[in-house]
Amino acid sequence: MHPAFSVILFTVSSGTGYGMLFWLGLHSLAMRPSALLGLVVIGVALALITIGLLSSTFHLGRPERAWRALSQWRSSWLAREGVAAIAVYPPALLLAASLLYPDRLASWILPASLPMAALALVTVICTAMIYASLKPIREWHALRTVLLYGISGGTGGLVWIAAITRLLGYDPPFLVAPLVVAISGCWLIVRLYWHHVDRAPKGHTVADALGLEGATARAVEPAHTETNYLQREMGFVIARRHAAKLRRVAELLGFALPAALALLTLVLPLTAGAIALAVAALATTAGMLIQRWLFFAEATHTVTLYYGAERA
Repeated sequence: MHPAFSVILFTVSSGTGYGMLFWLGLHSLAMRPSALLGLVVIGVALALITIGLLSSTFHLGRPERAWRALSQWRSSWLAREGVAAIAVYPPALLLAASLLYPDRLASWILPASLPMAALALVTVICTAMIYASLKPIREWHALRTVLLYGISGGTGGLVWIAAITRLLGYDPPFLVAPLVVAISGCWLIVRLYWHHVDRAPKGHTVADALGLEGATARAVEPAHTETNYLQREMGFVIARRHAAKLRRVAELLGFALPAALALLTLVLPLTAGAIALAVAALATTAGMLIQRWLFFAEATHTVTLYYGAERA
């Protein structure tokens, strides 16, 4: 499929923001976070989420009508995502107010943390289900898509929280181990997803695309003399050799470099460690942008069989 940058930015940016809110919410349930750290994490997370949500409207034909999609939440994962995305803001802002005014609102920290973490997780799941529910796209129509989005957002959020923590002068001893575990786990899930993309049979034929199940069919003439919408949006083709190169770059930036930098902070002073984790956060985001671009570019819609689109 055509990898629209607005959708790529949306899924990566908002996914990272929701990951940050999820981890902060869990932390707040266990112990009261530092007011400064909590406020900065919430501020950065909501900024990433807002940037992502706004960028997603650029891919719509009529962005001013986007609000109407919310009314279809009973049947549409896109509408459910929109409702959940908006619902995250009140508990996040309430938690921020509780940290900003602890004398008057400290009792609201726990009631705000649980729904914030839950809604952040639900929103990421709804985003993933938009793609996992699409039967015509074999690469997406599986539970692994939900797992991929969930662990990617959680890992990105954790790396950003770690960077912010060190940049603010905090040096918790338990920071590195979960960070390396999360990066390694995300790396494994991404590799398994790519293995599925490469190994899974197409499962559809030209006859299926034409609604002639069980028959044999072939194209006698080109379907069109000019490119149409389906070919532009669904018929994007990327050569396997280019995909392989981009995968290696995504692994280097998104996983290998951040993991190495996280381990390096064990021997670096606080300031140098903060810079290393900041670079790790930026590298993780860059790697995930490339990985998400591949997520769309390598997806093959059944309708492309009608036009004979194949990867070289």
